[in-house]
Amino acid sequence: MNQQLPITVAALYRFAAFDSPELLQPPLLRLCKQLGVKGTLLLAKEGVNGTIAGSEKAIDGVIRHIRALPGCSNLDVKYSGAMEMPFYRMKVRLKKEIVTLGIDGIDPAREVGTYVQPSDWNALINDPDTILIDTRNDYEVGLGSFEGAIDPKTKAFRDFPAWFRENRAALSARSNKPKFAMFCTGGIRCEKSTAFLKAEGIDDVYHLEGGILRYLEEIPQDESKWQGECFVFDERVSVGHGLTLGDKQLCHACRRPIDEQDMATDQYVEGISCPKCYDERSDEDRRRFAERQKQIALAKKRGEQHLGAELPTADKDGFGDGNNGE
Repeated sequence: MNQQLPITVAALYRFAAFDSPELLQPPLLRLCKQLGVKGTLLLAKEGVNGTIAGSEKAIDGVIRHIRALPGCSNLDVKYSGAMEMPFYRMKVRLKKEIVTLGIDGIDPAREVGTYVQPSDWNALINDPDTILIDTRNDYEVGLGSFEGAIDPKTKAFRDFPAWFRENRAALSARSNKPKFAMFCTGGIRCEKSTAFLKAEGIDDVYHLEGGILRYLEEIPQDESKWQGECFVFDERVSVGHGLTLGDKQLCHACRRPIDEQDMATDQYVEGISCPKCYDERSDEDRRRFAERQKQIALAKKRGEQHLGAELPTADKDGFGDGNNGE
């Protein structure tokens, strides 16, 4: 776990068979609140997914609880740190899928591609027969990706199946013996996408175990094939090698990453709009966001937290699709 920063952040997921996730929700939410943990956890019949933050001791307590759930002893957890609490409250939500692909019958707990450890990832993607695909959303890819990776330019993870089916022939034609390697922030989207490819009849499929976050944590920068920063679905916005905090900020209207150049434009107004979302919003939206931002500022002046400060999550890893992290 993180030893340098006061807040421990845990990004976690596990594909597991939950017969009645609605029965798991109340005790999990109760424990998180008792321990002062904040963030979002998703429960579905296919498992659990989320990102939470709190003291190291509190996070340890929640992780032990989740690992005691059916099929979750091997829960995938990636730890990092933050100077301040990156979430405003705690939510445990019931969902149809813990990451939304939108294709019935895809079950990573039953059939999935080959897991590749970060230490073996460079050798795989250096192979000329490997077709490397970034399964994240377009705005995430814009901050950084692996050298030579294909960007599907999807707006949400649920767009991936249609993109792959449309481009399958062209992708497969790149090699006489193509093998598909996929990656995402924390591993959940690329794991589910390999299950999708297996269901489509493709056998030679691989994905980065633990995702980009584990790769950045374990692989020295001078050996890394990663270029740029990695977007994360909380107030840290992005991280780099060694999971050091990046230099991006967040537009609190659209939840996309922005930089100093974006904030210097006329289209940027804190909490209301940025160049990436200005044309997507109506004047009514901007009036509503302006009122919310006013209430946040007033609450901050009083030394309080305005409940409206908790913003809608990006269409994600939460995590990429209906979530706020992976």
